Amino acid sequence: MNKFTFPALIICLAIGKIAFGQQDPMFTNYFFNGLIYNPAVAGSAEHLALNLIHRQQWIGLEGAPTTQSLSAHTPLSSDKIGLGFSMVNDNAGASGTLDINAAYAYRIKMGEKFKLSIGLQTSVTNWRGDWSELRIEDNDDVAFSENINRWLPNFGGGVLFYSENFFVGAGCPRILEYDLRKADQDDTPLYARTYRHYYTTIGGAIPLGGSDQLIFRPVALLKSTGAFSSWRDDSAFRNTGSPTELDLGASFFISQALWLGLSYRTALELRQSSNDSADLWAAMYFRNGLRVGASYDLTLSKLKQSNNGSFEIMVGYEFDIKVKRVASPRYF
Repeated sequence: MNKFTFPALIICLAIGKIAFGQQDPMFTNYFFNGLIYNPAVAGSAEHLALNLIHRQQWIGLEGAPTTQSLSAHTPLSSDKIGLGFSMVNDNAGASGTLDINAAYAYRIKMGEKFKLSIGLQTSVTNWRGDWSELRIEDNDDVAFSENINRWLPNFGGGVLFYSENFFVGAGCPRILEYDLRKADQDDTPLYARTYRHYYTTIGGAIPLGGSDQLIFRPVALLKSTGAFSSWRDDSAFRNTGSPTELDLGASFFISQALWLGLSYRTALELRQSSNDSADLWAAMYFRNGLRVGASYDLTLSKLKQSNNGSFEIMVGYEFDIKVKRVASPRYF
């Protein structure tokens, strides 16, 4: 594939002609990085938690997306308030984004075991596209006539209902939508816009064998950009929207130290559902609070002919303030 083809494909999918493009980056190890999808996660680890992930999408495909995320969140001493900070840098060909986010969560006890967390987030996103990096066949193509470099402020919110063994949550990290390029007035409309992304998560932790030495954890993440689409003023472009995406995962936590998991990602539509990837991952907890992990995604879509899958590496640290060490890592 030449230097032009793949970056142009990514640009068209992400910001050029797709009204409902899936603009937010994906992660296989999203449950270690839930703050970027839902600000209500802030403080839910019950101690200061740090996490860093690097993702390489579609290994071997020139211009394929690469993503880095850094997140940190902690409860305050009052135990009712959680604070969080995250950064996500995403590059795809000649285009990319940088998200900088600050989160606040107010947590309410619901009985002896459960808490309800209500989160708010402020953020700023840098959208950038440097078309001089491309070898363009048609120099008069209006899609690449102007570089993009814009800083867009935003805000979001979310809720999380959870205990040590169960959680369900929903978040919309960026509520405001921005036009990056207006549609032309001719018969070939060209349109680019940021869209709200909605994330719904649910999961549980089930002890097997009557002890905490083997924990089974099923989780699911539903991602969509299509909600409330009837309110939009760009209905002429909706027929090219991205599908709802479903991630299903199952993992085992062994001897309070080793996570081993499998997951499956699919586009979820009534008529055109499609396989995206099957994923294998592992994470190791150490007694000093250090956590390391890695994942590999086997591509199941038509892109499998052009790449060798995707991988992530993860490093995290858990600061258990109460006992000065993490004697029992949390399941979420």
